Amino acid sequence: MKYKDYYKLLGLETSRVSIEEVKSAYRAAAKKYHPDLNIGDSLAEERIKDVNEAYRILSVPATKRKYDRIWNSRNNIRNYQNIKGKNIFSMFLGEIEDNGKEDVDTKKQIKGENIETEIKVSLEDAFYGLEKKISLRTIEGNMKTFSVKIPEGIMNGEKIRLMGQGKKGSNGGKNGDLFIKIDIENSNDFKLNGSDLCTDLKLSPWEAALGTRVDVRTIDGETKVYIPQGIQSGEKIKIPNKGYKDGKGGRGDLVAEVKIMVPKSLELKEKEMYEKLKEMSRFNPRNY
Repeated sequence: MKYKDYYKLLGLETSRVSIEEVKSAYRAAAKKYHPDLNIGDSLAEERIKDVNEAYRILSVPATKRKYDRIWNSRNNIRNYQNIKGKNIFSMFLGEIEDNGKEDVDTKKQIKGENIETEIKVSLEDAFYGLEKKISLRTIEGNMKTFSVKIPEGIMNGEKIRLMGQGKKGSNGGKNGDLFIKIDIENSNDFKLNGSDLCTDLKLSPWEAALGTRVDVRTIDGETKVYIPQGIQSGEKIKIPNKGYKDGKGGRGDLVAEVKIMVPKSLELKEKEMYEKLKEMSRFNPRNY
């Protein structure tokens, strides 16, 4: 069996480390030698294989204990190759011989690691659902295209699981899974807040002062809304069941925030009307 210093490969100086410390060291080493960061570096490709092999052995308590015996004997009695005709490894580990055979436990099937990524989806596409093709770079450095079915009403931050599309397993173990996190982008008209949708309701000064009924755009059509007399900018009107899907078969609210819009330019008659209103009205907003 060819000896490799797995602890040194992971940047560890001693075998007296916990499994969590092994995992932490593995993550750092895997990041350092990842193909995406070392394109065209054949040495890095070999090193990442050794790092994965080291992690496979040292992350399992049973195989770590057996390897530790080899590591301790190698580092503590390095200069003694044979004692009374016996190889030093055979003396300490009867189950490991020089014929290159590994212990059966080191062949334990290990599932590959999961991979997580994130994609952006428009608010309308998330509301109605769609099938989307995405291209991702694999751990080997190649581009792979996946077809992802995004269900209607998916929630922001929800993850879609593609089984078996993660990192490859070891010794016949299953591949890991690919998790795709959904990031829903707000549109020009609507902002998502949980299962509610927020929008602006723009009114003219006379509509706000007199009250009226207006058509308000929703994500899937239009609805009529009553505007009470004297409504102010910043006030909100809730329109039930016209928001985003709540995941329970219902919908949230559409929350319309009033914004009173003043014309930037006036026709002559409009200007005259405003002049008359100015003369006759006692209203002073600065007194409120």
